[in-house]
Amino acid sequence: MKKVVLAYSGGLDTSVCIPLLREHYGYDEVIAVTVDVGQPEEELRDAQMRAEKLSDSFVLVDAKQEFVHHCIFPLIKANGCYEGYVLGTAMARPLIARHVVEVALREGANAIAHGCTGKGNDQLRFDAVFRTTDLELIAPMRELGLTREEEKRYAAEHGISFESAGGSGGDMDKRWSVDENMWSRSIEGSELEDPAFSPPEEVFRWTASIEEAPDEPELLRLYFECGVPVSVNGEEQDGVALIRTLNAIGGKHGIGRTDMVEDRVLGYKAREIYEHPAATILLEAHRDIEQLILTRNELRFKEMVDRAWSELVYQGLVMDPLFDSLNAFIDKTQERVTGTVYLKLNKGVARVVGRESPYALYTKDVSFDVKREQRTAEGFSFYHGFQSRLVRQPGGAGRV
Repeated sequence: MKKVVLAYSGGLDTSVCIPLLREHYGYDEVIAVTVDVGQPEEELRDAQMRAEKLSDSFVLVDAKQEFVHHCIFPLIKANGCYEGYVLGTAMARPLIARHVVEVALREGANAIAHGCTGKGNDQLRFDAVFRTTDLELIAPMRELGLTREEEKRYAAEHGISFESAGGSGGDMDKRWSVDENMWSRSIEGSELEDPAFSPPEEVFRWTASIEEAPDEPELLRLYFECGVPVSVNGEEQDGVALIRTLNAIGGKHGIGRTDMVEDRVLGYKAREIYEHPAATILLEAHRDIEQLILTRNELRFKEMVDRAWSELVYQGLVMDPLFDSLNAFIDKTQERVTGTVYLKLNKGVARVVGRESPYALYTKDVSFDVKREQRTAEGFSFYHGFQSRLVRQPGGAGRV
């Protein structure tokens, strides 16, 4: 018996994959695996309902805590961002792929499959992990090149329904392609593919518009320990609860919308829209507390490391040995990143208004009101810019 394990989201692409794996690829048994990284409960219920009708068996893996501790917390430490995009989907894909691989090996499958197309980044993120096994890799959407309209017709022909468990219309009725986990929500497709098209408010679910956001600002106090957020307004919370709390608070104030054109790994420029309130708040606060604590040399070098870290994540290369090395450096810098950041949230902006830490490198000697011998700096000042002055003097550039 030929057995295949499918990374299953419950949407159109992966649902169509199930009959395709039987009819086009000749597999006798299809196991659908959904990995919970903080998707809405209704979406998970819909995925299970659909998979139980379409596939031979369904596996749901709860990876929320793992996603927070092994993906999101390292991302915060690394200020993870690619071309202005707060990494979210990119962080989740390798984790999902790894759990799918574990199910495939446990079930003795012959092959492993995903529903990614040949145009996006996700194919690379799944493939990089899937190819660590000897299992056959199948990507029906990429290999068959089906358009979305062709997929819809195929789904209708095979009685695949997208009526949600809650009774509302599902993926088939949506104009947009949406991917959501607890850290970020991405929206793309349809008219949004036109970079000049202004997105209607209906595409947003997590964030209020600037017009609807409260006029009154809200103050927020975040406490970090070794680079990781541990409390909001003095209340300690586990990672999942903390992120959900900040998504609700930030979303209410319209914080965390990104509308951008990004460079995909393959070279395509793609218009993407994201919502990420908690991520926006936490990254703003984390960068700020680092400025208070880390030395100038640490900050300069870490900026390069953070960029390299983010590019590896975006490309799905978290299994590259360099990624482990970058994490080792980042973790070392975070040993002192402990303290409190105060923010003011208002009308789409999360602005840091104060910070404090027992490891702060800030000294009161910089104050105008502290009397200190200042002439010791004169010698340094004399040689500051010395070579530049020589170049600009008559004949200076050619002097020996």
